[in-house]
Amino acid sequence: MCIGLPMRVVEAASGSALCERRGERMRLDTLLVGDVAPGDWLLAFQGSAVRVLSPEEAAATDAALDALEAVLAGAGDVASHFADLVDREPVLPAHLRGGH
Repeated sequence: MCIGLPMRVVEAASGSALCERRGERMRLDTLLVGDVAPGDWLLAFQGSAVRVLSPEEAAATDAALDALEAVLAGAGDVASHFADLVDREPVLPAHLRGGH
């Protein structure tokens, strides 16, 4: 399974950016996303930034990855990682609903 990770831009250069995630730094190719600035959030995949993220998207992605890590480690209370999904019906995105 391949998973993109949110990373915060520390330094930006032409075509690349030094990014950080939880204390680990990595230089990413930014040709797919264009110019970035320090403080921007990027979705990193195999050494490249594939999408610019909002801070909220980065936090939500990190929360989901933390939940996945907890499940793989055998944690019992996974629902606490998804408090926004507990006790509500799932809603399909518009493009998946019938009746176009």
